[in-house]
Amino acid sequence: MALTGRPYVRYTIYNSIMVKFDPKVHHRRSIRLKGYDYSQAGAYFVTIVTWQREFLFGEIKNQEMKLNKVGKIVEREWLELPKRLPYVELGARAVMPNHFHGILFIHENVGATRQSQASPNSDVKPLQAISSVSMDGSPLPRGPKPASLGAIIAQFKSRVTKEIWKFPEFKETPIWQRNYYEHVIRNEKDLQNKTDYIEANPLLWDGDDENPVNTR
Repeated sequence: MALTGRPYVRYTIYNSIMVKFDPKVHHRRSIRLKGYDYSQAGAYFVTIVTWQREFLFGEIKNQEMKLNKVGKIVEREWLELPKRLPYVELGARAVMPNHFHGILFIHENVGATRQSQASPNSDVKPLQAISSVSMDGSPLPRGPKPASLGAIIAQFKSRVTKEIWKFPEFKETPIWQRNYYEHVIRNEKDLQNKTDYIEANPLLWDGDDENPVNTR
């Protein structure tokens, strides 16, 4: 089955966590397919890492993620995406101490038509307008294709950064690494695996690649 549109959202909610992942196998490298149109309808697994892998979002206690005020901003802005961008739906997510995992669905209506779908009461600018802003707030020479996965992630990073910069202790501090990692979810089994992995992430923290303990 092609994984497009709303029907597959039902596969993103699970009642149990399956700890069956080897962190050395699921090492979240960037999987970019040559010639792939990232504005087409589909499902994506994304990972976004903090600047220099700093612990900005909270800490793991008793195998549970405890969000601090910054981590709560990350979670809130992610959940706000579908409210501003009706062609976007969300699956599983996990805010970790120094990175974020999420599953994102892009609906079938593509291209410029998406830019007209933002809520009339929303203060968000069209994706084409904000795509020239880096995730750390600095300008970019060229932004990603409007309404593409890259433009959506750029908007998310930019909004999170601007909200965090309202705290004096974080003003003008880089928040994100410039890049992000994504995987195109091809089928239901892949979606199930990525969802399980995201939900199990706090349990796997001791062996996580992003845990500095494992990079020494």
